[in-house]
Amino acid sequence: MFIGPVFSREAVTTPRRARHFIARAVYVASLVLLLATAWLALTGTQVIQNVGDLARFSGILFQVLAPLQLALVIFFSAVLTASSVSQEKDRQTLILLLMTDLKNHELVLGKLLASLLHVLVLLAAALPLFMGLVLLGGVEVTQVVRTFAVTLVAALLAGSLGALVALWREKTFQTLAMTVLVLVAYLALGEVVAWRPESIGLNISNPEQWAAVFSPWRAVLEATRPMIHSASSEAGHADPVLRFLMFGTFMAALLSTIAIVRVRVWNPSRELRSDRQSWTVEHSSDVALDGEGAVGEAPAIKETAAAVSKQRTRNVWKNPVAWREVRTWAYGRKVVAIRLVYVLLAGAAAAMLLSNSATSPQQGLLVMVPLFLISLVLVNAQAVTALSTERDGKTLDLLLVTDLLPREFILGKLAGIFYNTKEMVLLPILVCLALCWQGTMSAENTAYVVGGLLVMNVFVAVLGVHCGLIHENSRIAVGTSLGTVFFLFVGVALCMRIMVSFPGSFASQLPAFLTMILGGGVALYVSLGARNASTAILVAAFTCPFLTFWAITSFLQDYTAGVFLVTVCTYGFATAAMLVPAISEFAVATGRSASGE
Repeated sequence: MFIGPVFSREAVTTPRRARHFIARAVYVASLVLLLATAWLALTGTQVIQNVGDLARFSGILFQVLAPLQLALVIFFSAVLTASSVSQEKDRQTLILLLMTDLKNHELVLGKLLASLLHVLVLLAAALPLFMGLVLLGGVEVTQVVRTFAVTLVAALLAGSLGALVALWREKTFQTLAMTVLVLVAYLALGEVVAWRPESIGLNISNPEQWAAVFSPWRAVLEATRPMIHSASSEAGHADPVLRFLMFGTFMAALLSTIAIVRVRVWNPSRELRSDRQSWTVEHSSDVALDGEGAVGEAPAIKETAAAVSKQRTRNVWKNPVAWREVRTWAYGRKVVAIRLVYVLLAGAAAAMLLSNSATSPQQGLLVMVPLFLISLVLVNAQAVTALSTERDGKTLDLLLVTDLLPREFILGKLAGIFYNTKEMVLLPILVCLALCWQGTMSAENTAYVVGGLLVMNVFVAVLGVHCGLIHENSRIAVGTSLGTVFFLFVGVALCMRIMVSFPGSFASQLPAFLTMILGGGVALYVSLGARNASTAILVAAFTCPFLTFWAITSFLQDYTAGVFLVTVCTYGFATAAMLVPAISEFAVATGRSASGE
């Protein structure tokens, strides 16, 4: 097979795993649940009188589900591919693959398609449900085909990006952070072209059509429209969806080609080679000090040994875990580049918000929310990789036989997480303070937003540590942790979208969303408490979705104080519910109590 044995093995072993079938069932059931929730919201606020009302419902629901599926596919394609390759690096198994007679294209394309196999299976399982919307009217078969074509190409593009970055970079956090930042910058560029092309020096007549050529988000929005209302129906304009398919396929092929050509140049990495050279120098120094061998007696090596020994002498803090996280390059020196990219993105967002050309509140919200989401995702990625890399590198086993207390390990990791992501935590807060100083936000609302951001940052950090401890497989830990954060925000956005599409009173919409809230609580409990169940996690899992829904409706009614209090109490309790089991899990593993006895 052209793809190679890497993909063949995954294709054979994947159907043997129970989670493969569970994932398909859960995904399709979630889509059916969303369909039922939207139907209940419609019938609770309006009266279905004729076939036209049913067709309009089908069209609106299709325009809600298609972008939702695209967002899920892009996120998980990039994350699963990047984490799969990073796991090979952390376990030092990628070097073994490079030592075999596998060709470059078999290795790169095999890992790429093996990682995308789960996403492609989910798309195939969801296709009958989308085709079922055609039976309700309002949606054509052509729209469904075009939408799935865009989603498939977007999956290949995101997966190719994740594989390229993972093969290039050595550390898992570098890989995940750089992948997320590149994806966000890519999608944000498409929105800038669609909204304000003149801000980047473009003078085009149809900005939305040009944005759909290279942005998957804009392309799927174009694909969901009926052909009679699409931009391609205008005379003299080519189909932007078709042009995106060609552009996305070309970019995916280009990224994969670069990865194929450079895979054996980038790996083993310079960092790994330098570590081995340092190991050789240190051991030759030991020989020199012992006076054994002709080479060991050389005065130059003795001087080198003395210099290395002097350089290795450091004053370690009382908490050695916090010292390592803060005072060393535990996650590589390229983290500085990631921080710089995030600073540039935050600066661009701040410049857009603080520019003289005043933006509307809706546009300001659309700028601030992605900035907040990026920061929370990066903090969570740093947290989960701080534990998963220790496990894959077999250093967690070494920590278990030391006299390190559980609270020292957990709190030391958290201190390192917030130190290494201080830009992601502080810059959104500074943007809010700048808006307050400008007068765009009131002092009261600024305090609420800043307080809520601090609580959510602590929540996602503890969530990452919790998932890193309870899951032995780093790929599952990364997917569970980042997936939980992503689903929380996607759930919020989806609820707001359905509320806007089917307006009505809170009392009429509440029964429709109870099923979604219950399903979200079950999913949250399975991801957080299935491996380490507790009553506190059970309560947090089922209260978070309901109280988050209440916070959404209250925010739409300008009840800012209530939203702040509910957010702090809800996610503060969820943080405590995960933090205590995290310490207990480590204490049980070490055979000691939390007090160190």
